[in-house]
Amino acid sequence: MTNETFLALVNNDRISSRQIDELIGITRGIAADGTLNQSEVEFLQKWLAASVGISGQPVIRTLYDRVNAVLADGIADEEECRDLLATLNAFSSRNFELGEVLKATTLPLCDPAPNLTFGGRSYCFTGTFNFGQRKACEAAVSERGGRCGSLTQKTDVLVIGLYATESWKHSSFGNKILKAADMRAEGVPITIVSEQHWVGHLQ
Repeated sequence: MTNETFLALVNNDRISSRQIDELIGITRGIAADGTLNQSEVEFLQKWLAASVGISGQPVIRTLYDRVNAVLADGIADEEECRDLLATLNAFSSRNFELGEVLKATTLPLCDPAPNLTFGGRSYCFTGTFNFGQRKACEAAVSERGGRCGSLTQKTDVLVIGLYATESWKHSSFGNKILKAADMRAEGVPITIVSEQHWVGHLQ
């Protein structure tokens, strides 16, 4: 390795580390009041767009893709902002590596996981999904004859997103998972499955 190559690698690593530190500061700032709005999401998108091309950090690329998905229709709605806020809070606390896969053993999933059908069935989604934004997940169900909505006694299937932290019980979507588990324990016939299992039935 030449001196020039070595110096280039070192300098790139310094830039990446500095970008991550700056990103943590930005996310803490915009999430400090416990809410996100359209202008804040757009600001984050612009910062990520300017950084992604020179950064070797996959975390920046992943977050950039997620923010782009939120703004794909030009509007960061309340639900999208709430999900993105949870991601930013976890990232800025340094307890979350974007792209970390939640271990299925920590979740109250049905075991064995049952076959899924869609016609006339009611689905609810919670968490962050590799498949796409929640709207895309709901559209996939609707296209197959199912319906989607909030978690109620009439929900047939709760699908939990692939990306999260080990401390899911303390996350913004943890209450929904716990509620579904309690409902099931009380005899409500609700199925709780992972995103991976759900995706396997979309074919």
